[in-house]
Amino acid sequence: MQPNRLPIVCMPPNLSDETVATLLDCLYAITSAIEQQYAVEIVRYENNHLAPPEQPDPSEIAQHDPPF
Repeated sequence: MQPNRLPIVCMPPNLSDETVATLLDCLYAITSAIEQQYAVEIVRYENNHLAPPEQPDPSEIAQHDPPF
């Protein structure tokens, strides 16, 4: 199967400033509604799939961090 190289959304050219601002407000509202509806699922996914923060190597800290 060949990948689809078409854009998901075709953006019309030359929109007015007001139309672009309204479009963006609409997208923010949709995103906010999705985040509120699925907050538990989003947090659970992030907790299960994000890499834990890297712990610095203590020997590296000692070399670069002078004592007080």
